[in-house]
Amino acid sequence: MHEAAPVNPWVALAYLVAGVCFILALRGLSSPATSRRGNRLGMIGMGIAVVTTLVTHVPGTAICISEECSVGRFDIDWITVVEILGAIGLGAVIGLVTARRIAMTAMPQLVAAFHSLVGLAAVLVGIAAYLNPGAFGISSLVVPMIGQPFAVINPVAKVEMALGVAIGAITFSGSVIAFLKLNGNMGGKPILLPGRHGINLGVLVGILLCVAVFAHGQDTWPFWTILVASFAIGFLLIIPIGGADMPVVVSMLNSYSGWAAAAMGFTLGNTAMIVTGALVGSSGAILSYIMCRAMNRSFLSVIAGGFGATDSGGAGSGAAIDRPWKRGSAEDAAFLMSQAEQVIIVPGYGMAVAQAQHALREMGDKLKEHGVRVKYAIHPVAGRMPGHMNVLLAEANVPYDDVFELEDINAEFAQTDVAFVIGANDVTNPAAKTDKTSPIYGMPVLDVEKAKTVLFIKRSMGGVGYAGVDNELFYRDNTMMLLADAKKMVEEIVKSIE
Repeated sequence: MHEAAPVNPWVALAYLVAGVCFILALRGLSSPATSRRGNRLGMIGMGIAVVTTLVTHVPGTAICISEECSVGRFDIDWITVVEILGAIGLGAVIGLVTARRIAMTAMPQLVAAFHSLVGLAAVLVGIAAYLNPGAFGISSLVVPMIGQPFAVINPVAKVEMALGVAIGAITFSGSVIAFLKLNGNMGGKPILLPGRHGINLGVLVGILLCVAVFAHGQDTWPFWTILVASFAIGFLLIIPIGGADMPVVVSMLNSYSGWAAAAMGFTLGNTAMIVTGALVGSSGAILSYIMCRAMNRSFLSVIAGGFGATDSGGAGSGAAIDRPWKRGSAEDAAFLMSQAEQVIIVPGYGMAVAQAQHALREMGDKLKEHGVRVKYAIHPVAGRMPGHMNVLLAEANVPYDDVFELEDINAEFAQTDVAFVIGANDVTNPAAKTDKTSPIYGMPVLDVEKAKTVLFIKRSMGGVGYAGVDNELFYRDNTMMLLADAKKMVEEIVKSIE
């Protein structure tokens, strides 16, 4: 590692407190009941880290406990201070406006967009460090026998810088593609390039070779080649991944953004960035692995760009099946559920699009007044990002004790009178268990078809799920389709129950 300036003990303590806050924040975010506290702890930790960094890095404001460095310590560079505060203020305004205006349905693409900004920030810091290494303390002065002295970047710092730029660039371009897919600007189906695995492997090997050449030489071309190739590989890795795997992609890109920040932390000699980046990177990687297991996907194949993806297969062709099905009304649904002993509600992305979570909670409350047990079943990848449905239900003040994960509630469907599915397509499709040609085959799904009656809210019979797979559950004898806007249908059901 390049030689760093001595760290003031108070600065180290502040960064330690910030790191503890980040760890406690992650622990708090593991449960809806403690998520608010987790968010607050994360904000406190980030505030401590930002203030400490500003105080110790703005010229003339560095904290010092020795008499030798006390002279001129209050000679503040106000131009730099104004520039920094202006950038922070601009970012704060953009973040505040975005947070107030963004719809919950757009949260997945917002998260992808934020990941891209983290990656871009890492790239820009790496470029700045490469162009002006002296300002970052990563260069050494070489005095040749003949000629003028010149500065060279330390080899270890070059490796740190190259890795930070590479991971940041992959995060940026990959997140842009994820944003476009989640926002509907690109289709949810995998885009498969001929020979994509060989291309990806070749580009990755080329990046590693350029890192080695860059670390031991003085040429400029390896650095810029690393940058361009990394932007390209981020694009190539994400476009082959289909819509069904997008929640894993969002989590994976979150991990990449953390590792990019950690790598830049080494370049900047900033302990807080290293700790925070490592926490985000490791937690994102663990979450991605857990979600891959929940979907029966290979973790390595997903991060390698959907290694097993194909553009063919059974119901995955995208067209809805032309088979007989039963249509019901709000009155039918209200009668069946009010007479039931237990109703399990299965929310999906359709609920998010219709903003039906508040009406859904009201329906659950009305059913409870009739003596019905009401539970909510959450699939790990329902929605477009990890925890999407949990966030929406928490926003509607659905009791945490009523919400169950797949492995905790799947066995109860066989003893349930009514399974009420609201816009959850792929995660309830029995084809995942029976059709080996289906793109979602092998993915654990909610066993809603085992309930005595399945009520399925859908806008129309013409569409398919985000994975491009028609749901054979629609055509089961015990399924009644409720074709309408989810929020409007639930509100009509509430009136009928009353």
